[in-house]
Amino acid sequence: MSASRIEATSAPAPDEPERGPGTGPEPETGAESGGPGTDLLAALLDGMDAALCAFDADGVITHWNREAERILGWSADEAVGRKGFAGWAVRTADADEVQVRLMTAMGAPGRQVHEFALLRKDGGRVLVRTQSSGVRGSDGTPAGVYCAFSEVHAQIDLERAIALSEAMFDDASWGVVLVDADLRPTVVNAHAARALSAGRTTLLGRPLGDLIVQGVDELEGTLQHVLAEGALPAPAELWVTLRTAEGERRRCWRSGFLRLASPLAEEPVPLGVGWLFRDITEAKLAEQEASRLRFRGNQLHRASHAAAECEDPMEAATAYLDYALAGFADHALMDIATGDSGGRLVRAAATPSGGAPGPCLPVSGASMPVRYPMGHPALQAVERIGAVRASAPAAAGPDAAGWAKDRQWPADTVHALCTVLRSRGRTLGVVTFLRGASRTAFERPDAVYAESVGIRVASAVDLAQTLKGDTP
Repeated sequence: MSASRIEATSAPAPDEPERGPGTGPEPETGAESGGPGTDLLAALLDGMDAALCAFDADGVITHWNREAERILGWSADEAVGRKGFAGWAVRTADADEVQVRLMTAMGAPGRQVHEFALLRKDGGRVLVRTQSSGVRGSDGTPAGVYCAFSEVHAQIDLERAIALSEAMFDDASWGVVLVDADLRPTVVNAHAARALSAGRTTLLGRPLGDLIVQGVDELEGTLQHVLAEGALPAPAELWVTLRTAEGERRRCWRSGFLRLASPLAEEPVPLGVGWLFRDITEAKLAEQEASRLRFRGNQLHRASHAAAECEDPMEAATAYLDYALAGFADHALMDIATGDSGGRLVRAAATPSGGAPGPCLPVSGASMPVRYPMGHPALQAVERIGAVRASAPAAAGPDAAGWAKDRQWPADTVHALCTVLRSRGRTLGVVTFLRGASRTAFERPDAVYAESVGIRVASAVDLAQTLKGDTP
């Protein structure tokens, strides 16, 4: 119930005599008996968060609630019955101006807002913002004024909070989502709606799992933790896969979480969680790529030092492969070409095909050609003089082992990358890197790295052949 409605039911009539200090106008209900109408009015006035006072048509204070007493220190007994603020709640020099500004609201339509300084009982001054409005009697004539006021800094803080809230849900350059205790969105700003590839209203009330394919468990677990324990000490980076009309999209969001509690309850009552996030996918991918390049560069540098200490050039070639495997692939195979233009491929070195992983070692008695079928990725690499990537079809499922066996690779192979070995304008063979199901498919940057390794391996193989006199 608004203050204006409260005052409209309790303001004194214009012809009512002025009352003494400590008394107020008789309410319209429960008049002489001090019945339930009086008790209800007192409870409403004292329960308001804003300070409120009321004046009759002659400027005599008729109502003064507890918030007014808290701000200024004057009790209702000391305030009610006084005419205006002069000499006690405002400086004498300012009293006439303040009184005129307040009482002009009695005959003016709507509410009037003013700011002026009032005096506390202890002599201190406080700047207040007032909203004044006229009160009409039962016959429609002006009967007085009610005035709601609060400290300016408190009012400004409230306005700032409201303005911040509205700006965050309209113009913020980051996503803002409010979720309820059931972890369902209740408010979504425009930025978040775009990030989630959905409309602002279509997201409301829907489970987060309807929008997020992967990563929803981690997100919901974080939201539940915030509901139970409060805000996280630092932003969290969440990787999620979104379901969109164009297909699935992998995104990384730097997120902050705040527990929302009702300010009206005596005990904190969780209303939900405020989730703020920004899409940092591009930055994270660039960071990961830079880290990967640094690591691979360091591996090539270490491999070069290790190879330089090898007396046997073929041992140097396998050293390059051993260093390249770290964080890159599960298996490596090296096939050497015999004859001109790589007519046949013979297995020269390989990592263990089963059991625990191990180093790439020469294959003893390697003299029989590898029976690769037509169209094999290794043969394609020789033909194209480049790198070729291959992966088991998604439809293969449990038959992926058969797909690998047909290509003479270890049974756990799901992804392969073959790169040709070239030196002095000649094809010397092929190196094949293999990954299992726990790793992602090889991508273009992986092919570039494999080619860099292949150049070093080819130089070592060429040297070995030259020393043995096998150079055609």
